[in-house]
Amino acid sequence: MENSATYAIFDLVRNLRARGTPVIDLGGGEPAFDTPRHITDEAVTALYGGFTHYTPSRGTPELLSAIAGKLEEENGVAVDPTRDIVVTPSAKHALFISLLTVLDPGDELLVLTPGWVSYGAMARLAGARPVPVALSPADGFRITRERLESRVTGRTRALLVNTPNNPTGRALSSGEAAVIAAFAKDHDLFIVTDEIYEKILYDGTRHLSLAALPGCAERTLTVNGFSKAYAMTGWRLGWVSGPGRLVGEALKALQHTVGCASAFVQRGGATALLGPQDAVGRMTAEYASRRKLIIDGLNALPGILCAPPEGTFYAFADIVGTGAADSTAYAEWLLREAGVAVTPGSAFGAGGEGHVRLSFAASREDIEEALERMGSAMARWG
Repeated sequence: MENSATYAIFDLVRNLRARGTPVIDLGGGEPAFDTPRHITDEAVTALYGGFTHYTPSRGTPELLSAIAGKLEEENGVAVDPTRDIVVTPSAKHALFISLLTVLDPGDELLVLTPGWVSYGAMARLAGARPVPVALSPADGFRITRERLESRVTGRTRALLVNTPNNPTGRALSSGEAAVIAAFAKDHDLFIVTDEIYEKILYDGTRHLSLAALPGCAERTLTVNGFSKAYAMTGWRLGWVSGPGRLVGEALKALQHTVGCASAFVQRGGATALLGPQDAVGRMTAEYASRRKLIIDGLNALPGILCAPPEGTFYAFADIVGTGAADSTAYAEWLLREAGVAVTPGSAFGAGGEGHVRLSFAASREDIEEALERMGSAMARWG
């Protein structure tokens, strides 16, 4: 197992900055916003009010009810908050216990790639084998039945889907969702869907939850959380929902690893879901503005092509035209010559090579400065 590529870049940037090197970090997924004040205030009130003890391992009744209400109202997914949801310390942990639930040693997990760097590692931790289903930039990273069928075997147990996708920014279409639903049913597979970026969408794109499709609810574990939409990355709060028979097994993994999510953090999470949502809209509108800024800037650079993402706050830029040997070499050169940190596409598995991921969750000022530095460095390229 390798170290996380995104954390490696984060640590490298911190070390360079500590040595006085002025680095602009577009490699991570850290929103450049503070958590909305009403959420923070509620958590502070909970702390001072003594809400600092263990909670039920499944989660507080208040937060479980809020999640169930959100799933029904926004996603069209009906769940019982007393048995179909588990609150976790981060969506990452929710993903991990979900994979522990549906995978046995020797099983295979189909992972759509390019995809987030930790999916394969989590499968290996469960003793399973991640099998990449490489999507192609030539057709906009579309999911097809042919690509899925080419990778399924008798050991395939589950399929992992991320929508909107990190790093490509693609959001699942209704046609793709139907393909996945039919494929999973025909092969009797579980579906684990990572929907952490569901509220960060552009140009009228709609989010689709696979658990809402006919025949999917009984086989789907949906993972979500608060880090991206509510700028709560440091709070570490997420959840997994699905059929009680599966969620009950995930609960065992939670109980024997971390026990429960932090009490006062759960109070903040309930406030995020039940309180005003205007801050989410404002942040997403600002991401849309920064999206235009970075896409226009990247497409003005020689040898770089970048389509606007439908969701997330990542630009997945095609660098083949630069003549770089590979995405890692380009990322290293850019850090050395321009002081700009990006993530090489190879970190995201098959289909990611020839690209780099740049985050526009960074401040507008950092994005503008990074583009200027990249332009100056590219003028010296070669």
